[in-house]
Amino acid sequence: MGMGKDEEARVDRARGRVFGEVAELYEASRPGYADAPAARVLEYAEPGERPALEVGAGTGKATVAFAEAGTSLVCVEPDPRMAEVLRRNTAAFPRVRVEAAGFEEWRRDGRRFGLLYAATSWHWLDPGRRRDLVREALDPGGALALFWNPHGVRDERLHGAPAEVDARHGITGTPHGVLASSYGRAAGDWAGAPGWPAAELRADGGFTDLREVRFREDRHYGTDRYLASLSRYRVLAPDHRERVLADTAGVLDAHGGGIAMEHFSDLLLARTAR
Repeated sequence: MGMGKDEEARVDRARGRVFGEVAELYEASRPGYADAPAARVLEYAEPGERPALEVGAGTGKATVAFAEAGTSLVCVEPDPRMAEVLRRNTAAFPRVRVEAAGFEEWRRDGRRFGLLYAATSWHWLDPGRRRDLVREALDPGGALALFWNPHGVRDERLHGAPAEVDARHGITGTPHGVLASSYGRAAGDWAGAPGWPAAELRADGGFTDLREVRFREDRHYGTDRYLASLSRYRVLAPDHRERVLADTAGVLDAHGGGIAMEHFSDLLLARTAR
């Protein structure tokens, strides 16, 4: 019997925190975000001197681009190990405040924000509460920015080989992404990833001025860096995980010691209704 939606959401939220077990490795291996999405968000939001709120900030992969632009930030991160690395990475920015808490449990203490953004973390939040929590945190007419870094494998010969390893080890899903050529042209047109939230926000009725934007770039990952980026493997039992990693590393090493990916920064912008 398959899992219900509530159980799937709980599993997803648990998997969203497994990177805390290897926060330093995550920081060294996980790709950051390009400057262009942050610039587009700030152009849209026009926060001025109003502070911005980042939800699920991790180690600061998206935070630094906003901090470098001079934005005053409150960063909420549920895993204290990730939050510690985040504090170190933002130590040079006195206008960044890190608060270790899950968004659902975080104490707002009456604060309101001109911008709330979530970089590859919206799908970890409680789907029954996240929109209400956003409205509570934002000023009327405040901006919401949600973005992801979906990716596709450029080499068609290599695309299927890691999936074959997963199948031999009983792992389902698409942890290695899809072929880059299979992506559409629009933001949110990607497979095997959490649902694009445009329909959710439109159906809610409390958000206006929705805009969808896509940025793209090519990247290459060495074997170790690529394997460290896969959260699906972190939830496996240690012995099982090591066998899968070793077999996948063998495949990548046999194809030149890494994998070429095409990265998309897909951005959804909206405002709370006044």
